[in-house]
Amino acid sequence: MKILVVDDEKVLVKGIKFNLESEGYQVEAGYDGEEAVELARSGGFDLIILDLMMPKIDGLQACMRIREFSNVPIIMLTARSEDTDKIIGFECGADDYITKPFNILELKARVRALIRRAGMAAQQKGVSGKLTMGHITLDPEARAAWKDGNSVDLTAKEFDLMELLLRNPGRVYSRENLLNVVWGYEYAGDYRTVDVHVRRLREKLELDPANPEYILTKWGVGYYLKHG
Repeated sequence: MKILVVDDEKVLVKGIKFNLESEGYQVEAGYDGEEAVELARSGGFDLIILDLMMPKIDGLQACMRIREFSNVPIIMLTARSEDTDKIIGFECGADDYITKPFNILELKARVRALIRRAGMAAQQKGVSGKLTMGHITLDPEARAAWKDGNSVDLTAKEFDLMELLLRNPGRVYSRENLLNVVWGYEYAGDYRTVDVHVRRLREKLELDPANPEYILTKWGVGYYLKHG
């Protein structure tokens, strides 16, 4: 696995490089936004770690330029923690966001999660078309959802959770499984996060949320999607 790390703080880059290489990753380094785009264009990277504030062009511009030719997972690093920065980062194409100073163990967990998710997406590449179960329909390509023909707005995590269930009908997932697969790394909250998302999905997609027909609970085990 090959990772690109770009940050104008050379000491920080050196530390990240050392820690990722100790995990078995191959790591290349860059120190400004233009270099990030040039290196990314050369291809072959499984993930890019990109600082927000850099010389020449900033991380947001670099991210947008990289997105013109690549869907490689990108983690943005920033010294600022405002939610608006995160929203802008995601809109520019970033996949994850981590605020400095950060725990290197958390960064490693985010890296593992994004690479795992990218691997799952690659396995599903070529699996096109809408996913339908009864009155529930999802279009993974358009990230759109419908209930009984009517459009429904789902958050990113709600969509990811519902897509996982639709692709694996009948398979029971524990809440821990769902946190690992959908959230991708050790979530800072607790398993109630999953419960809340399942409840919202039922409210949005089930005809009778109090008596769900498809998004079901296996008591003491977890959640699953009923076969049609």
